[in-house]
Amino acid sequence: MSSILTNTGAMVALQSLSMTNKSLNDVQGQISTGKKVATAKDNASIWAIAQTMTSDADSFKGISDSLNSASAAVGVARNAAETVTSLLRQVKDKIVAAQSPTADAAKLQTDITELRNQVSSVVASAQFNGLNMLDGTNASVDVLASLNRNGTGTVTTSNITVDGVNFNFDTATAPTGVFAVTNGTASANGTTFGGALDAAGTEVLALTATNLTATGGDKISVTVGGKTATYTVTADDMDTANGNVPAETIGVRLRDAIDALGIAGLDIVFDSTTGITLTNNGTEEISISGEVTAAGTGDLNTLAGIDVTTGAAQALTDIEALITTAIDAAAAFGSSQKRIDIQTDFVNALTDSFKTGIGALVDANMEEAAARLQALQVQQQLGVQSLSIANQAPQSVLSLFR
Repeated sequence: MSSILTNTGAMVALQSLSMTNKSLNDVQGQISTGKKVATAKDNASIWAIAQTMTSDADSFKGISDSLNSASAAVGVARNAAETVTSLLRQVKDKIVAAQSPTADAAKLQTDITELRNQVSSVVASAQFNGLNMLDGTNASVDVLASLNRNGTGTVTTSNITVDGVNFNFDTATAPTGVFAVTNGTASANGTTFGGALDAAGTEVLALTATNLTATGGDKISVTVGGKTATYTVTADDMDTANGNVPAETIGVRLRDAIDALGIAGLDIVFDSTTGITLTNNGTEEISISGEVTAAGTGDLNTLAGIDVTTGAAQALTDIEALITTAIDAAAAFGSSQKRIDIQTDFVNALTDSFKTGIGALVDANMEEAAARLQALQVQQQLGVQSLSIANQAPQSVLSLFR
């Protein structure tokens, strides 16, 4: 049956051509954008996943930049700590030279002072964009290392913590009330004292030790007859419950230090009640003076008190501890920098993996798209011809009226 009102063949041909044109537009869009899912309309779920992953990949790019900056900052601190270690080894060389009885201690001390000043200069300049890990201004620094997304979509962060050090020579107030001085002179705060021991056994100076309320590193120096005895408070001497060094500990340690000087005719007695009593049994007067100095909070504060003109042996003990401190700091910075660099490489690789995954979700298969384009173009041409043939069918009805 032929009808001039309803052309079923044309309708079918038109629907087929419309579908072909739609598919052709989709393929042309994939070729022009390079994506099979360019908008949420193309595939809502895939598009949403891809957008979340793209956001994370962009964040990891920022984290990578932050890690590179942190690695540079820690690298500056490591280099500075290594330089400080080298300078301290040079100080040790001077101290070792000072152990010789023929050494010019004054000139060696001048060299030590200059090296000490150079340590201060290195510490002050060891900064990267204002961040200094050596001057005590930063106890620790948290470096953003990663963003972690769990199955529910909650995002948390993880950090790499880099501990700083304090290589400054802090100024600290000397502790007061260390000694009560009898038959001698003392300053108002009791941190310095002096006097003279008369000859012929006259006892003129008794030092009564009281509690030293300070931390380890405080130093008590007593110069007797031109020789200096030094007692440096250690952690083992501290009474941790009371936060001080017991008077008896101070007295015993200082007595032993003075006795080790080997001054002829000098008797040293310590009593927990009367303190340290010095008696001159010789024939000449013996001068005596003393000072209490406090260590600051800096890790290298002992360096400020090194003086080979008065205590070369003690200086050697002090410098060994300082070198160990500097080596430990440099090693710690090196370990932190290595970890940051490893994390940087991981983040970069993770970012590349994210990009690969995103591409697998949304990128178009260009070979497949090109093949489909050719096929759809042929289908389009055939569809146009089919529609044209279907539209010509009603023309045959005219022949019945001729």
